[in-house]
Amino acid sequence: MPRLVAVCAVHQLHPDAGSVGVTAIDKRALDGPVRLGPLGVRADVQASRKHHGGRDKAVYAYSEADAAYWENQLGRDLHPGWFGENLRVDGIDVNAARIGEIWRIGDTVEVEVTMPRTPCATFARWVGGRDARGWVKRFSDEGRLGAYLRVRRAGDVRAGDAIEVLSSPEGAPTVLEVYRA
Repeated sequence: MPRLVAVCAVHQLHPDAGSVGVTAIDKRALDGPVRLGPLGVRADVQASRKHHGGRDKAVYAYSEADAAYWENQLGRDLHPGWFGENLRVDGIDVNAARIGEIWRIGDTVEVEVTMPRTPCATFARWVGGRDARGWVKRFSDEGRLGAYLRVRRAGDVRAGDAIEVLSSPEGAPTVLEVYRA
């Protein structure tokens, strides 16, 4: 059964060379129940609302399997939240999820898959060091992007909650297909 590994929110804002001047990509796992509402995880921040956040990008989900792949590639620990994700999930292929797919997390929360993450220069700067060079292309080419979610039914979630796919629109493109189109 797919499950929620962690719910993450901003840990600290960092100075960034991008147009906003700061980034909120540094997210960390939260303890206990955490509220998910129409604009995302309670206590989270998006430094650039132009590219992150809002109802269609309220929550960013990334898979434990994809994180493990990158841990191996980069040779370092990539804790939940390292990718800037709000939800670290296990047992569900986020990149193969169909646009419009509905998931229930825990007993009450429902989210809808809306679009893939588009990696950016801020993400590359966050990766840092020798890995930053060519990171956006490398991350894109690998197709381990993660997905943005709209919150359809608000409520509390916590690490360990089950994730159930309630519906998946037949014929709808997957997250990865949309990105590659």
